[in-house]
Amino acid sequence: MNPVSEQKELLTTNRKALTVNLDQAKYGTFAEIGAGQEVARWFFQAGGAAGTVAKTISAYDMTFSDAIYGKAPRYVSRERLSLMLDHEYVLLKERLATARGANTDFFVFADTVSAMSFKGNNECHGWMGIRLQTEPNGEPSDIIVHVRMWDKENILQQQALGIVGVNLIYGAFYLRDNLENFITSLVDNVGTTRIEVDMLKFSGPAFQHVDNRLASLFLVKHGLTNAVMYGPGGDVLQPSEVLYKKAIVVERGSFRPVTHVNVDMINSACAQFVQEPLAKGKNVIVLMEITMNNLLAAGDLDASDFLARVDLLGDLGFTVLISNYSEYHRLTTYFRRYTSEMIGVVLGINNLLEVFNEKYYDSLPGGILEAVGRLFRNAVKLYVYPMQSQAFERYLAAENPAAAPPVPTNPAFNTGLLITAKNLHVPDNLRHLYEHLLENHYIDCVVGFDEKNLSIFSRDVLKRIKSGDTSWEKMVPPSVATSIRKRALFGYSVTTVT
Repeated sequence: MNPVSEQKELLTTNRKALTVNLDQAKYGTFAEIGAGQEVARWFFQAGGAAGTVAKTISAYDMTFSDAIYGKAPRYVSRERLSLMLDHEYVLLKERLATARGANTDFFVFADTVSAMSFKGNNECHGWMGIRLQTEPNGEPSDIIVHVRMWDKENILQQQALGIVGVNLIYGAFYLRDNLENFITSLVDNVGTTRIEVDMLKFSGPAFQHVDNRLASLFLVKHGLTNAVMYGPGGDVLQPSEVLYKKAIVVERGSFRPVTHVNVDMINSACAQFVQEPLAKGKNVIVLMEITMNNLLAAGDLDASDFLARVDLLGDLGFTVLISNYSEYHRLTTYFRRYTSEMIGVVLGINNLLEVFNEKYYDSLPGGILEAVGRLFRNAVKLYVYPMQSQAFERYLAAENPAAAPPVPTNPAFNTGLLITAKNLHVPDNLRHLYEHLLENHYIDCVVGFDEKNLSIFSRDVLKRIKSGDTSWEKMVPPSVATSIRKRALFGYSVTTVT
């Protein structure tokens, strides 16, 4: 049997488990903590498990678990999962390498899970992973995932976890050379309404070709989660570990490329944010966010373009969030999964107008009133960066050429005039709502900004890079300019420089 050639037939969970069982080279251990031994159960029920299962173990009691695997800060954590994989893989090799190591691809599957408790008030999530050889006596490689369970009953969560575990094992053996196929297969027969996969990481010799940043991006692209996160070094992060009980400042942008104005926006807003009574003395995490809509603006996903944006932001020390939340109220609701602390959203005048564009809320029964209620509940504030009047007029003309007023030509009028959150005009029917939000400081103007940056726009910088106009270099941080030149990003070419 060639599992890959028969891939289209191998759709059921039972068939996947049976395929592994009948593959004589695959042999390993199943270690599961929490939610029963749902993954191992599939392999026993499929038949032929003696050809696959060396051992199953469920160290459910904390004392037993600590005695076997050692202590970890939390029992449902990446650290605990790593301890389980380490311990069980060493045992597997020690006991079986001599007897069958020459013709066996050893593996260890492990998970540590917190399914719905009897009281039903706990976080329902889990870590699962597989350590596997891809050839006898070869060095092992790892795949680690973090999942969230959305079923409302414990038994349903157990069933869903069992299916995802089988999908992970099957995919690791037979789909690992096609990243997107592997990722979409993780929710086969269970779907994204029951299981969310919000973190995925590959490591080891079998996955040297895999870029974990792209793997995480595909989770969002294919709907397995709505947001993924990257650290300044490009490492894939698990959002709950980063956001838990933190105050949050987030700036949304294209960052194509990141410019002085992007940095000035976040720095100026952060200086105000940390002085807020609700934020003083709190741990603050600063995020630069890019939406999938932005990444897909040109139609298809450009992997090199995406990686360039993440790298340049990381070079400046920023944590990057990629989300599928077009509306700001959905983004702040996502943050509320992990924290009850204050949230600051940094945006420009053009984005503020989008917040008050009623067409985006047709799907909500309460329309824009419902959206505003969701956005500003629980200590959320918008910090609005100003815009030069000329740029504002150009923005209006581009958005609605027929309705936009002509761009003023009087130099005296243009010089130094800024559009801010306080003098911005919104549609008449929303004026009182907007004034209420301003008066109660749900919306504030960014202060302390550098006016020299107000004339910088990413679109203009991008055009100059492509045309060879070197003036763009003064519009971005020095490290960004260096990286763009060195790596020939965003259409830069030394042959076009004048």
